[in-house]
Amino acid sequence: MSTDRGDLNRTILTIAVPAIVTNVATALFGLADMWVIGRLGDATAQGGVEVGAKFTMTLLIVFNFLRASTVALTAQAAGRGAEADQAATLTRGVAVALMVGLGLLAAWPLTVTWGLRLFDAAGPLADQARTYADIRYVGGVAWLVNCVLTGWLIGRRRMKTVLAVEVGANLLHIALDVGFVLGLGWGVAGVATATLLSETAKLLALLAAVGREPPARRALALARDPQTWRPAELGALFRLNRDLFLRTLLLMAATVLLARAGAQQGPVVLAANAILYQLFMLQALILDGFESATQVLTGESVGGRDRLRFDAQLRANLAWAGGCAVLIALVFGVAGRPIAASFSTDPAVVAAVAAYAPWAAVLPLAGVVSFVLDGVMIGASWTRAMVISMAAALAGFVALRWLAAPLGNHGLWLAFSLFFVLRAAGQALLLPGLARRSFG
Repeated sequence: MSTDRGDLNRTILTIAVPAIVTNVATALFGLADMWVIGRLGDATAQGGVEVGAKFTMTLLIVFNFLRASTVALTAQAAGRGAEADQAATLTRGVAVALMVGLGLLAAWPLTVTWGLRLFDAAGPLADQARTYADIRYVGGVAWLVNCVLTGWLIGRRRMKTVLAVEVGANLLHIALDVGFVLGLGWGVAGVATATLLSETAKLLALLAAVGREPPARRALALARDPQTWRPAELGALFRLNRDLFLRTLLLMAATVLLARAGAQQGPVVLAANAILYQLFMLQALILDGFESATQVLTGESVGGRDRLRFDAQLRANLAWAGGCAVLIALVFGVAGRPIAASFSTDPAVVAAVAAYAPWAAVLPLAGVVSFVLDGVMIGASWTRAMVISMAAALAGFVALRWLAAPLGNHGLWLAFSLFFVLRAAGQALLLPGLARRSFG
């Protein structure tokens, strides 16, 4: 693989730009939900969507390892030029997704009941959150399989295909959101139903796209081949997924602590924090485009055992992502308050959002390095190190949250920002040794 700077930059942008547009389209799921329900001027309904969506996505994103591991293993197989391994990765990934999905459906009543209690929601807020969660939960299996299919296409650099599917699904979701909530007056139930139907449509589109890829045509045959399910291959997959599962669980623990602390301050602060968190997710999904590029290029470099390529792509991805983070911070520094305030018509929520909006400019700068280094750890399958650094950062977040408690909600966002700085510091300390061992 070439390490020419111009070629490398073009390759990064070829992966990152469609990934950014795809991720922005993904963010429209949450942003559209908050905007549409905000038109009702009901802080309890808006908070109910936030808690219900946060619970559902916390539960599902714990299993986002399905996408990450599929990207890594597919890209590594591509670096080796092994199409059979790419097909086997798809087969095993879909099988694991279906297994996890069936387990979640079996645990549905218990999971929803205890999950909503975790967010400390009560009264009408809990009722609205339950309405959302019960409808959205049905689409969990589709969401899990979509993770595998999307990861497999990204690992093969089929970013334009992923982009087309994501944009189409999100346009459908927005149309259904507006129709169900503002047109039919379904409220929280309308938001959840729109998400369920658009996720199902996305699954059908991804299946059609994957079916056109040559390695995918071998996937069904490999499902019947005993070699696909050999203990060595399954062991490697489950070790990778186990570490990614633990890492995601730790990340979601920080998110739950953030949401719980907001809920304890009442529905107005909860709704304001929900809006700020959606803006943070928009920022993170933009920067995640460079994490996706880092995952793919790191996987290919490790698969091809090309240390020069590895070092060059890491430097380039850090430069591109850092520049993007500065630009995002400038935009939110200038226009963060009016952007955030546009997501509610409740005067109390708008006032709260205005008070905490500056954190929308801080978060991209705090998180950018950790996002890129996540891409390195995942693409190279250095997932145990990622778990260690995440656990240390979470412990730091808990301590910082306690120390910053006198600052109120500002202290909460300060601790959350420093959580990402701690993650990057831990990853940077571990990276040189991991690279030496992998490339010799």
